[in-house]
Amino acid sequence: MTVKRVKPKDHFVIIMAGGRGERFWPVSREKSPKQLITLLGGRSFLQQTYDRVLALVPNKNIIVVTSEAQAAMVAKQLPKLPKANIIAEPCGRDTCAAVTLGAAVVGQRSTSGVMAVLPADHVIPDEKKFQRVLAECFDLASRGQAIVTIGIKPSEPATGYGYVQKGKRLPTPGGVKKYRTTFYRAERFVEKPRLATAVEYLSSGDYVWNAGMFIWSFVTITEALQKHQPEMEAACHRWFEAAASPTKLKRILKKEYPAIKKVSIDYALMEKAQNVVVADGVFRWDDLGAWTALARHLKADRAGNCAVADLVQVDAARNIVFDARTKNKTPIALVGMTDTIVVQTDDALMVADKSQAQKIKELVKGLVASKAYRKLT
Repeated sequence: MTVKRVKPKDHFVIIMAGGRGERFWPVSREKSPKQLITLLGGRSFLQQTYDRVLALVPNKNIIVVTSEAQAAMVAKQLPKLPKANIIAEPCGRDTCAAVTLGAAVVGQRSTSGVMAVLPADHVIPDEKKFQRVLAECFDLASRGQAIVTIGIKPSEPATGYGYVQKGKRLPTPGGVKKYRTTFYRAERFVEKPRLATAVEYLSSGDYVWNAGMFIWSFVTITEALQKHQPEMEAACHRWFEAAASPTKLKRILKKEYPAIKKVSIDYALMEKAQNVVVADGVFRWDDLGAWTALARHLKADRAGNCAVADLVQVDAARNIVFDARTKNKTPIALVGMTDTIVVQTDDALMVADKSQAQKIKELVKGLVASKAYRKLT
């Protein structure tokens, strides 16, 4: 039986843009976190995400879920996006709450809507390939009750990513032109495995990285929440009713959001649902989770130094240097330094060993607790 396809006008994109991005301090700050800064190219990660999806959905169907502290910057960076499409969370309650909020807003506009939930801070150089995969995910999600996620073929046994085990390959639905994207039944989700386990996953070829990209219809997501997270589904219904008025929605969120359970969408739903399909994400992708990842996208000199700066060096090797100053820029000179991260902004200088890059988050926590340095966060 052929299932009637949802019209493209009922396709939506929810961009998740509420993270703090602390590992990219001192460039990333609370009001201008990772997704709102420019590290690669001339546009921020949020702007690049927005640009990538404009070929698939109209501007009025792009919704950004962010924090109150970042809403003004989001509006400034996306001036063509309707103000009503910038939804500010009163406080962070992890991804399940943000997804539920986005679904409520989409449902208010179209109960037959199909939405893609995309992180705002990923690097995807293969724009055309990404758009093709996402378009076919939209098509599949619009024809039934499937929860679709996009998996990325692992290039290394990474322990910082979640994994999805691929099951049986699925055929293209009847009466549909054969998809170029390969879809599989998702057998299980695994959170950040140990190295030995990640090596096994990589060797088996049966696992893909969980990139945190989901596609589903409004009906499918609300039915899944009702089954696995009934309290969240009840909240979705209330927010759905309120979403007809931005003012009313803001008021009810301020009242209810602090009490919402803090849980990720992976744990709350994806690990429990039985109707999950994983698409083969055949495009280059990077989460860019820390300063060390930036080197993968920059051209290195003969000594392996990667710099977005006027770098002068003697016997310095494999360093990452980033100059984010907006005025009074001067050369940055390194002598005899190796495997170091050097980041300069107008008000702070950070020097870190590359092997300790993940501890930058701890540094930021210390700054937050300090009266003298809180202003730098």
